[in-house]
Amino acid sequence: MTTKTEPKKARAVGINHIALEVGNIDEALEFYGTFLDFEITRQSETAAFIYFGDQFINFALGREQGPDEKRHFGIAVDDKDLARETLEGMGITFLDGRFMDFLDPWGNRVEITTYTNIQFSKADHVLRGMGLGHLEKTEHAVEELRKRNLGP
Repeated sequence: MTTKTEPKKARAVGINHIALEVGNIDEALEFYGTFLDFEITRQSETAAFIYFGDQFINFALGREQGPDEKRHFGIAVDDKDLARETLEGMGITFLDGRFMDFLDPWGNRVEITTYTNIQFSKADHVLRGMGLGHLEKTEHAVEELRKRNLGP
């Protein structure tokens, strides 16, 4: 009896960055910078790179398609209520549903979530470097991580 072995594959370690198409780099930096604290590492007329510790968003000039419907990305924040208040003050309307989703001015769908409530984790030294060493996961988030052998 012959057994077929699965070919060896590279293991995904995480998402390093995403690229968002925007209509104007300066306007994107102003929009996202109104409700998020980040570091701009590079900027030109056609691109900008904003860092959240060890991950980043690349704003790339050019948006041809219509608004996103289901495709989206999530940004984990330390204070979801503050993000909501700020976005509402900016005139942002949240999309229907149980999550805090909205469309940016270029139609990119964004979800805001709370870092402490989700399974995603940053290394302690990265959090400390970001000035967020005080953040701790909720017991539910820790339990979910443990179920997958990823918990502390």
